[in-house]
Amino acid sequence: MKKLSIRDLDLADKRVLIRVDFNVPLKDGVIGDDTRIRETLPTIEYALRHKAKVILCSHLGRPKGKSVESMSLRPVATRLRVLLDQAFNESENVAFSPDCVGEVAKEMARELESGQTLLLENLRFHPQEEANDPRFAKQLAELCDVYVNDAFGSAHRAHASTEGVTHFVPQSAAGLLMEKELNFLGKVLAAPDRPFVAIIGGSKISGKIDVIDNLLEKADTLLIGGGMAYTFLNALGQGTGKSLVEADKIGVATAALEKAKARGVKLLLPIDHVLANKFAADAKTQVFNGKGTFPDEMMALDIGPATVDLFAREIADAHTILWNGPMGVFELAPFAHGTNAIAELVAANRDATSIVGGGDSVAAAHQAGVADRITHISTGGGASLEFLEGKTLPGVAALTDH
Repeated sequence: MKKLSIRDLDLADKRVLIRVDFNVPLKDGVIGDDTRIRETLPTIEYALRHKAKVILCSHLGRPKGKSVESMSLRPVATRLRVLLDQAFNESENVAFSPDCVGEVAKEMARELESGQTLLLENLRFHPQEEANDPRFAKQLAELCDVYVNDAFGSAHRAHASTEGVTHFVPQSAAGLLMEKELNFLGKVLAAPDRPFVAIIGGSKISGKIDVIDNLLEKADTLLIGGGMAYTFLNALGQGTGKSLVEADKIGVATAALEKAKARGVKLLLPIDHVLANKFAADAKTQVFNGKGTFPDEMMALDIGPATVDLFAREIADAHTILWNGPMGVFELAPFAHGTNAIAELVAANRDATSIVGGGDSVAAAHQAGVADRITHISTGGGASLEFLEGKTLPGVAALTDH
């Protein structure tokens, strides 16, 4: 990584503003899943152990620039106290500021002692955050001596807390989670161990055009599943019944197939399909083999067993595996087999570096019970997608060069 890491900073007695991703599911003040809080604990603990005065800032939900009580980060402060108490036995050292800027926040930041933590209220209670207002960014910077970004999931947004603040602090560094994300995803694009197999799924080709195009420059094999596969099969002349097809993207699919052929990249599409008469758990289903036309009233909602076998051979031989997007409607039991099978195959290859990115793929890895056997599960849905497209992430570009 060519950016400064928190490991490169002198943290002792410094006020360190850490941008974290505490955008957790919250209902009636109860956190449904604290994974995002746990993911950034190593960075917080590192700073505390090095005698920093830790100031945490995050957004939660979409309050649209207004103070919304149901989107307050106060319950997160309560949960953070419990988690840090388990690590340090010092839960009382987490304070909460009712605002992220202004006199109260400044006073609380000023009074922090080394080894103490302050969580600021929701950044998005101020419209200036998403507008990347320089004055707001400067107010955030005034709270600290150095800045650390550990919120990879927000790094693709040029907001005041991810990009603007860096213009008003002497040093900006990546946190341990950000560093980990950039190292894993960076290696995939720059110097993957080969063979490099990319598995791309999801419902629409339109959301993954640039990812597919970029990976055709990097990967040895591309395995395409999910709803997007039927736009590709249509491009090859196969009738796909009522399956999801983006008619305006057939040209894009054709171009990708031609690029794969020209570059010698193996691009594999499903060779059998689980068809259903409706999008429902109680649908009538059948496995359809071959290249013939699907029955008019049926739609494909999962890859079939022959496709799993076809993909399995490629996955087993890989030394780098990137998986983004499910193979079917895995939320419904009759159509989860293909995605679960791919998850198990990816986890079973212990010789490969496996990286799973994108909300649905991550959920699928957890649903299949294989998450602990994946080398790296990315925390950034949109950010990891844009990174894989080859785009520059504003929150990363803004960090101080090493």
